[in-house]
Amino acid sequence: MADKKKLKKELSLFHVYAIATGTTLSAGFFLLPGLASIEAGAALPLAYLIAVIPLIPAMLSVIELATAMPRAGGVYYFLDRTMGPMIGTIGGIGTWLALVLKVAFALIGMGAYVHLFFPNIGIIPFAIVIALILGLFSLFGAKKSGHLQILLVTFLLAFLLFFIIGGVPQVNFEHFKNFLGSGWNSILSAAGLVYISYIGITNIASLSEEVKRPERNLPLGLFLAIGTAVLVYALGTGVMIGVLPIKDLMGNLTPVAAAGEVLFGEIGVLILSIAAITAFISVANGGTLAASRYPLALSRDHLLPRFFQKLTHWGTPFISIITTVVSIILLIAFLDPTGIAKLASAFQLLVFSFICLAVIIIRESKIEAYDPGFKSPLYPWLHLLGIFLPFILIYQMGILPLLFSVGLIAVGALWYWYYARRKVVRSGAIYHLFERLGRSRFSGLETEMRGILKEKGLRETDPFDEIVTRSHVMDYDELENFENVAKKASEWISQFVSFTPSEIENQFLNGTRMGATPVTHGIALPHLRLEGLQQAEIVVVRGMKGIHIKYKDPLKDSDTEDETEVNAIFFLVSPEKDPTQHLRILAQIAGRVEEEGFADEWINAKDDQELKEALIHEDRSLSLLIERETSSKELIGKALKDIKFPEGCLVAILRRTGQTLIPKGNTVLEEGDRLTIIGDPKGMSELKKKFREAY
Repeated sequence: MADKKKLKKELSLFHVYAIATGTTLSAGFFLLPGLASIEAGAALPLAYLIAVIPLIPAMLSVIELATAMPRAGGVYYFLDRTMGPMIGTIGGIGTWLALVLKVAFALIGMGAYVHLFFPNIGIIPFAIVIALILGLFSLFGAKKSGHLQILLVTFLLAFLLFFIIGGVPQVNFEHFKNFLGSGWNSILSAAGLVYISYIGITNIASLSEEVKRPERNLPLGLFLAIGTAVLVYALGTGVMIGVLPIKDLMGNLTPVAAAGEVLFGEIGVLILSIAAITAFISVANGGTLAASRYPLALSRDHLLPRFFQKLTHWGTPFISIITTVVSIILLIAFLDPTGIAKLASAFQLLVFSFICLAVIIIRESKIEAYDPGFKSPLYPWLHLLGIFLPFILIYQMGILPLLFSVGLIAVGALWYWYYARRKVVRSGAIYHLFERLGRSRFSGLETEMRGILKEKGLRETDPFDEIVTRSHVMDYDELENFENVAKKASEWISQFVSFTPSEIENQFLNGTRMGATPVTHGIALPHLRLEGLQQAEIVVVRGMKGIHIKYKDPLKDSDTEDETEVNAIFFLVSPEKDPTQHLRILAQIAGRVEEEGFADEWINAKDDQELKEALIHEDRSLSLLIERETSSKELIGKALKDIKFPEGCLVAILRRTGQTLIPKGNTVLEEGDRLTIIGDPKGMSELKKKFREAY
């Protein structure tokens, strides 16, 4: 088995949408309407619309945290990194157990529909077999389970569309008379009951580490999923009310099948029962996938034994998956998970309250590396509302759910205190908040979040390639010292700001002495944010025989300086107003220089243009030599404005007879010109296919 620590990024936008949607449309649609209608009556669709309101603050908070910290474990990871490992342990163990209970509940919940056609099939053995099959899919990778989820959700939505489109024309609006007759107290009580229909939608956060382009795909996928769920619940329950007498709907455990029989006869019962079974399997699949990432995340942070980190050759946490599936099977076989799963919803409500608090804590901590791709709006009022609303719903659920939540908190706290406390040496963002109030902080958190920035990469709006192509290059053939290089770099930078060269130089030197300059892999990254600067600028420096630098290593407690020689220095200055873009550019440079082959490409670069090209990632740039013997000959004699490059691509540097020219629209290309073209990876791919032998 492969013992790797990173999960593969295999989940697309459609996977995110399918997993989030599939974990939402199950019992809430195929079972709960019959129970909720006892209290809500004809206002059942309104109860579903009201029920989604308390979810909104938590959902928006989860999206913000997931785009900032796309890590396995989702809710656990967010709570751990914001409020510390003890709260993280409680949230992680409790959420994992709540998910496992809900998966068991979903598999058992198929029973009412299966019994309509196969009364002799044992529900428990059937549920166990399905659990094993889903666990097997999970072992072969999130992508395989994601494909299964897409298939299940596609069938499910097709069935539901069939039900809604076929049902709307047959709705009897007489059934909606006395719409609010049950009274607001009963309608709100029903909303509290059906609230559990929506809470599975945030489970996708635990898979965020495996999502491609999480800053785009997580928010978009979740918004599409919640929109789909609200439409299906409102329209679908409206059809149920409209075609069934209210007395036939109240208490019915197969309400969709009952409505389908009225609409389509026996074939309707069959089709919609298949849809129900598909929905329950979809929830179980998405829940199994999400739950299995919690032991992995807890193990990474030493809160569970190390063996939970073991990954298969497919990049899946097999021990974590096996533990999760075995737990589901044991619950199905020996307990009645139906009642317990409902209690678990109370704990998830408590976690949602913590998540809203987590956003407030991490924002107020002012950690510069906290860089979410989506920021939840109406801060902090929406988040304060999200903290208090769940407690109102928990109170309405009664004493038993409250006691269950307290029990899970006690289990998590005891586990942390007796097992994990001595193994953990970190704290959460709350300590950065304390540090602002004069107490303490944990610098490792900011380091970890900077590492996440490097993994996430640049945003589409970050002008990294443009910054590099207009950068100033300094190339030294002989051994040089850092102070002289910093002086020259500061002179060039001073043209963009009101600071004098000596003021800029002193800031660079002070930062290096204080440990603010990263020095690693033969490079140094002195960096500043300067007031009055309009855009980021870089000075690129190569030392063929080395540049001697003295620097403070922030990981060492002593005040003594280390000394080394580096072959590359990148002086980065950015506007004061955009600290997160500054960190993303730093992370991009650091990630590029760590790539295999960069050192050779850097040392072997023949001129300024090749030095810049070495820094720009190859999938975002192309160095094209114009020659008559290659396909690039068609460009000879053409002005740049007349050449149709793929959208988003442009000529950034033009090298001609040893000189670097500024490319303009009326610049006519000549044989021997060398172009540096930058753009998005898709455009670069098109150009490389077209001019394959010219670069």
